[in-house]
Amino acid sequence: MTRERRPIPARALILGAILSVAALGFAIVGGVTFLVQRDRTLIEIDDRLGALVESLGEVADLSVIVESDAAAEAARRGDDFADVGEYLRAAVSRLVPARTEASLAVVDGDVAFRTAGGFSDALVADPDFVADAVARTLTTDPRGAVIENASVDGVDVRYLAVPVEVRGDDSQGVYIRAVNVTRELAPVTASFLTYTVAALATLTAMGVVGWFVAGRILSPIRRMRETADSITPTDLRARLPAEGNDDLSDLSRTVNSMLDRLEGSIDSQRQLLDDVRHELKTPITIVRGHLEMMDVSNPSDVAGTRDIGIAELDRMTRLVEDIDLLSSAEGDQFDFSPVELGDLTERMGDLVEGIPGHTWHLTRSARGLIEADRDRLLQAWLQLADNASKYTPQGSPIEIGSDIDPLTARLWVRDHGPGIPPAARRRIFHRFARADHRTVGGSGLGLAIVDAIAKAHQGTCVVTDTPGGGATFTIHVPVSQSVGQSLPSPVRAGDVVLQREATG
Repeated sequence: MTRERRPIPARALILGAILSVAALGFAIVGGVTFLVQRDRTLIEIDDRLGALVESLGEVADLSVIVESDAAAEAARRGDDFADVGEYLRAAVSRLVPARTEASLAVVDGDVAFRTAGGFSDALVADPDFVADAVARTLTTDPRGAVIENASVDGVDVRYLAVPVEVRGDDSQGVYIRAVNVTRELAPVTASFLTYTVAALATLTAMGVVGWFVAGRILSPIRRMRETADSITPTDLRARLPAEGNDDLSDLSRTVNSMLDRLEGSIDSQRQLLDDVRHELKTPITIVRGHLEMMDVSNPSDVAGTRDIGIAELDRMTRLVEDIDLLSSAEGDQFDFSPVELGDLTERMGDLVEGIPGHTWHLTRSARGLIEADRDRLLQAWLQLADNASKYTPQGSPIEIGSDIDPLTARLWVRDHGPGIPPAARRRIFHRFARADHRTVGGSGLGLAIVDAIAKAHQGTCVVTDTPGGGATFTIHVPVSQSVGQSLPSPVRAGDVVLQREATG
């Protein structure tokens, strides 16, 4: 059985990425700086060795041949070199090397003169070094000074070898100036090591500080996870703290908004189940009671019980149909398109003529385009008209109309019945709610459906008093829908702010 690998924490990933980039930057800067300083030091060594050739020419005329004519040399240089050895001795004594350098004078393959010091001793102790330097001067064509690299006792050496001849002397002389490259580069190496230690210390400090900073930055996400873990179907009250204007604060507010919608949706489902259970309990109880008391031997009693059962079943059927209608109204089955408000109003006027028992008046028909679901909006408007016809006296007039401004369109139904008490104006938009004085049958879902359709259009449904008595229901919808606006999640119908005097 293989163990599941634990994911790497985001805190560690962020810190690892930061430290990796910083380490790469330190490495590039340190490496480039080291190489530049090293190359500069090596170039300086070569420049010193190259200048030494000219210095040797000041000791004697070094066209590699040194004249032995004492009179001529004395007149021109003030020096008289009888042989190679004498010249090399003068060169070694006059051209004093630096602390990291050593000079050797070789006559016929043997070291005749040298400067004092440990570096010089090491050079002499290595016969291969002297032999190789002399051999290189003999193999150059034409014969001349050479600058080469060597390794002596584990030390890197850069040396200059210059062949020397004196006319009248058959001896072969070579002047060697060697530079201890390892010591020359020691300051550069020490600087690089110091930089490396400082970089490692900086990375360590960055790691410690970054660990706490990353933890603080990620704390809202950690709280978000803890909040999500604490949420249960029975407790959706937990919310994230959302302070500030950064991206994580915006994320917290977005999650809180999602939790609000989720809580509203679950509350809506619970309320719907409670209301349906309550509404279905009554007809079931009625049917069961009549069936238990029915006298099967009495045809009249059987027929009456049958009629009651069918009536109650019809009421339950209408209830289920209205619940299905409300569910679709609260969902996202909407098709928004440009709608001519005047044409919609005239269509509404034609449809309400088929509702008997009242005189219908089209008081105003506004012209203008709105973005809406034509069928759904007409459905909500007709529901208001149907409610008005049910709850107002027979024969009373009912007015319908529409109005529009640059931002909002308004569709209203105005009756002259008993009106809606102010205390009931919010409650009537809830599922299965009715005004106290109304006894007309119905499922109690009509206004909840209207309210849900208005919300889906980013609008509201409000109720106000009709002058002279009665109620005016008005659907307010924006002329255009917001781009990218998602339809609302299911929420409890009636959770709109009733603007009681909006159309007064």
